[in-house]
Amino acid sequence: MSGDDDANGREDDGREDDVRGAPRIPGPRAAADDFDLGALPLPAAPRPTTTEPESAVAPPDPPTAPAPVLPHRVLKALLGAWALAACSAEETEAVEAHLTECAACAEEALRLRDAVGLLQTDRSLDLDPSLRSRVIDACLSRRPADIPVPDWAAPYDAETARLDALLRDIGGSEWHAPVRLKWFEGEQGVNRKTTVAGVIGHLMAVDGLVGTALGIDVPLGDGVTGRGADWPLSPAARTERYWSAARRPPTRAIREPWREQSHTLIRTVSFAGRRVAELSVSYGDFALPMHDSLLDRAFETWVHGGDIADAVDYPYEAPSPAHLNRMIDLAARLLPAALAERRRSGLAGPAHHLVTAGSPGRSLHLEIEGSGGGDWYIPLDSPAAVGSPAHAVAQVALDGVEFCRLVAGHVPPVEAAAGQEGDREAIRDVLSAAASLSRL
Repeated sequence: MSGDDDANGREDDGREDDVRGAPRIPGPRAAADDFDLGALPLPAAPRPTTTEPESAVAPPDPPTAPAPVLPHRVLKALLGAWALAACSAEETEAVEAHLTECAACAEEALRLRDAVGLLQTDRSLDLDPSLRSRVIDACLSRRPADIPVPDWAAPYDAETARLDALLRDIGGSEWHAPVRLKWFEGEQGVNRKTTVAGVIGHLMAVDGLVGTALGIDVPLGDGVTGRGADWPLSPAARTERYWSAARRPPTRAIREPWREQSHTLIRTVSFAGRRVAELSVSYGDFALPMHDSLLDRAFETWVHGGDIADAVDYPYEAPSPAHLNRMIDLAARLLPAALAERRRSGLAGPAHHLVTAGSPGRSLHLEIEGSGGGDWYIPLDSPAAVGSPAHAVAQVALDGVEFCRLVAGHVPPVEAAAGQEGDREAIRDVLSAAASLSRL
């Protein structure tokens, strides 16, 4: 510590020099040094008081302005802005006061608030798949159709309409977006790369098999139509033939002939009615009656509609529960024959207990959960046997949409089942047979 500072670190003011008689060196004067503080009277001690300083006292609240009095026509015109929370505070107060007195405006306000809720962006903008059917049913309940669409053709009618709505909503460049079609052959998943327009060409080519069975002309590529008598019946070979017949890659122009063909098919079966329900449609290695063939075409239209929606980032829902249930039922009815075919090829385990045709035999319980779900019992040892709960040796539980993805070849069999119980070999064989139903 230096001699210039005292023990408390303060600067020495020279009082010790005064005591010793040494001359005092004055320091800088402060403002208070101009006055002799000792000569001034000391102020009295302040009295304690509870009164706050004048600056701390809150000013009185301004008088509340009454809500503006507006005529009925003005208040009614403000209902839309009120529902959107776009009114000023005074207008909001006036409108809400009016709603307690006017029943007509209160009812209109509730409708507007509900409409505003539909404008929220945190939900899918895709329409309910059952909306079209409900609208048509409501129309037909008032005025029945002179020539109704057969019930078994309704899923195809609905799915082609939904896909057409998607196609109308996409831009021209999105028709060239890449799409990878997937299916299973044997034990392996395979795929084929094409475009959105190429997928529509594939659907049109395979739908042409139904047209050929009905005896109508179908698109054969590059604007040519005909019966296609020399065209292959296999869906894959027919698709390749259609793709190769085009001189240029397909564009959005393919939508019109595809949609016109789907309309023609629906009109034809509607006019023919029951006479064509059992008409056989050949797919080369197998055949389906007309009512199942159009259900198969509805299934593939939905699946490839989902492929297109994924490629262009578009929302696309599953079919209505009633239509989805029919698609699942068709796949379940095809499983015994597919299982028998895999057994002949050495891809499935041997039959355990053969029974006579029409008799109950060893079965797998296929439990489909969710939309379109239900219970099916798949005969394991012979396609002519009858599935039976009493003879079930295994159970598989799957979501309805996930089962359809398996049948479409979009999910490997080992990843499909949500729940498994019982004979593991039977479960593996049935799931693999379901995947084998897929094709290009």
